[in-house]
Amino acid sequence: MDCDFSLLQQVAVSNNHILLAKRRAFVYTGAESGVAFTITTVYINTIGEVMDLISDQTRNTEINRLRSGYYYRGQPDVNYRMVTSLWRNCGKRQHELEPSILRYFTKYASIEDPTLKESVWKQMIVGQHYGLPTRLLDWTRSPLVALHFAVNEINLKKMDRRDCVVWRMTMSDMHRNLPEKYARALREAKTSTFSVELLTSVVDSLRQYDEDMGQNTLVNIEPPSISQRIINQYSFFSVIPSGITDIETFLDTHTEETVRYVINRNIRWDIRDLLDQMNVNERIIYPGLDGLSKWITRHYFVREQEK
Repeated sequence: MDCDFSLLQQVAVSNNHILLAKRRAFVYTGAESGVAFTITTVYINTIGEVMDLISDQTRNTEINRLRSGYYYRGQPDVNYRMVTSLWRNCGKRQHELEPSILRYFTKYASIEDPTLKESVWKQMIVGQHYGLPTRLLDWTRSPLVALHFAVNEINLKKMDRRDCVVWRMTMSDMHRNLPEKYARALREAKTSTFSVELLTSVVDSLRQYDEDMGQNTLVNIEPPSISQRIINQYSFFSVIPSGITDIETFLDTHTEETVRYVINRNIRWDIRDLLDQMNVNERIIYPGLDGLSKWITRHYFVREQEK
């Protein structure tokens, strides 16, 4: 899972249109803010173009193997802004209320896991897993998992009523502006992503983390395998510092290789059915009876034209 990104070169695996699209500038206007972002955008209108998204990967030339440096995030509506659950719950008071949220969670959850007191990062990850509002933003290393979240709807009637989106960012972009003590920790550990233990060894104070990151960078952290769900989703988190008040603006200003894949609403059902054939579905993403029930419900959903 670990790799040295000084050895990675961006190499096209497929001879597709995506590389050409990356050289063009697209303007994304966020629906809620009306702010224009010059983030590279690729429009996906066919299943073949979906396959291009999946196969466009990176190669480690040192070992001549594919070693992707990408994180993906799927969202069911192209106009949804990237915000944390802490922002959705607390708005502008998020960082004022965050210490109390974590303190009370740790106080009452320690009966389940006494080690929570040892790391604020573990408090966040465990809390996020169980629905606590945190500053963590979910990503996955799997484009298939990201597609699953992009083409899923709570209300299945919306499936062909709105375009969805998959975001892709690179580890190298995230590392470019890291303070030296964070970059050194990654180099010495010969890894590309922080674990709870590694990040705790560098910083275990939210105030110090926010001061170190400022507005220019952030850390990505791999959660411990506390449940099969985290393992199956190939989960990673961005730890959003208080200085980054708009995530899309940060990606636009401080990254060079971020891509936004806009998926046409007319192929969402086809992608959804194709993912089922690949065994990427609620039954796998959410192991247990709840995921099984969601999968069966969707499998037997009757679309409007069939009723």
